[in-house]
Amino acid sequence: MADIKSGRLSAEQLAKNFEDIHAPMDTHEALVEADRCYFCYDAPCMTACPTGIDIPMFIRQISTGNPMGSAETILKSNILGGMCARVCPTETLCEQVCVRETAEGKPVKIGLLQRYATDYLIDKADAHPFDRAPSTGKRIAVVGAGPAGLSCAHRLAMYGHNVTIFEAKEKAGGLNEFGIAAYKATNDFATREVDFVLDIGGIELKNGQTLGKDISLENLSSDYDAVFIGIGLPGVNDLGIQGDDAHGCTDAVEYIARLRQTDDLSKMEVGRNVVVIGGGMTAIDIATQIKLLGAENVTIAYRRGTESMNASTYEQEVAQTNGVSIRHWLKPYSLSIADGAVSEITLEYTSVENGKLAGTGETTILKADQVFKAIGQSPVSVILENAGIDLDRGRIVVNENRKTSHAKIWAGGDCVAGGEDLTVVSVEDGKLAAEDIHRALSA
Repeated sequence: MADIKSGRLSAEQLAKNFEDIHAPMDTHEALVEADRCYFCYDAPCMTACPTGIDIPMFIRQISTGNPMGSAETILKSNILGGMCARVCPTETLCEQVCVRETAEGKPVKIGLLQRYATDYLIDKADAHPFDRAPSTGKRIAVVGAGPAGLSCAHRLAMYGHNVTIFEAKEKAGGLNEFGIAAYKATNDFATREVDFVLDIGGIELKNGQTLGKDISLENLSSDYDAVFIGIGLPGVNDLGIQGDDAHGCTDAVEYIARLRQTDDLSKMEVGRNVVVIGGGMTAIDIATQIKLLGAENVTIAYRRGTESMNASTYEQEVAQTNGVSIRHWLKPYSLSIADGAVSEITLEYTSVENGKLAGTGETTILKADQVFKAIGQSPVSVILENAGIDLDRGRIVVNENRKTSHAKIWAGGDCVAGGEDLTVVSVEDGKLAAEDIHRALSA
């Protein structure tokens, strides 16, 4: 019988386990770290930032005792700079190319400095740092209140346009609210950041509005001057083996969403033996969190080698440090079901033959009270097929300005073809689309 239950750890231990993974810098620490920056001309860190934040400038402003100005420099390029400071893989972006990393193996802590500045502004500012331009009378519909949609809405509102955001869930924020590991965004920061974004004015948020059910692109494009789609990837990939709908075989995204919204971590159901299928950030996040909730044995099974994992080396180390075992060259083969629940998973070893991944025929069996599916999300193309926009394997085709083939529709974030699964990239998509929409409506 599956050994899944809540309350494996005390409330005190759970609170400790889910503390902020990175303690924020105090003023002295921020000043000392800022002084390590060389303030490079043509700084490689700035080039590596998907949103093009002027990193040398914001760090210099910290070093001169101007954290408010530093935050404004960040937010001009990335309005969700506070969350990105928490969740961006800085170790593979800006910090990886820092000249101090190249020379010494110890980069300037750009992410923590960005958090220091943006937290300072959000906590202490008396008013929104950006003024809204006089109303243009133009109306834009934004579908999805995730990072791409919020970024687009804020930039358009700042230009004086009136924006309505249609969000399917009961809360705004998208993956920042529902999909980020709880120890990365503590103290309800995602909600606070959404409130900060909306404070610019000119943005109406409508929750419980699902595309294809409550609203349609046909009606939105008719009723509004422009439409931006930022719906992410609503679908979840299955394992493709019999029994993956049995009790204990769980969608990792859905579980993380429940974990993020619960007021009592001790009520989350946790298996004794847990297997996670996948190699991306969702796999790392669910595995680490289920271990912190009290699971005894947690194993990530990934079908390729470590160099192919989408999760960064740092994130893999976070999971391993917390007791998660990561095993490579394994794919799900079959599930053993007892009394309607998962009891074991059989995994097949894999190898690359003639450039293609294939099973070797050799298998291994792991006990599993819970099996988490974290093998990627998929588009729900049926709601887009009749909208008059070009699709590529269910994702929306856009140009460099994030404009679709439809004259009045733009898109960004995970739902676009070639989109990257990074908050910071989604923010940039929303910003680029907003700039192009503004140009189109101002012509």
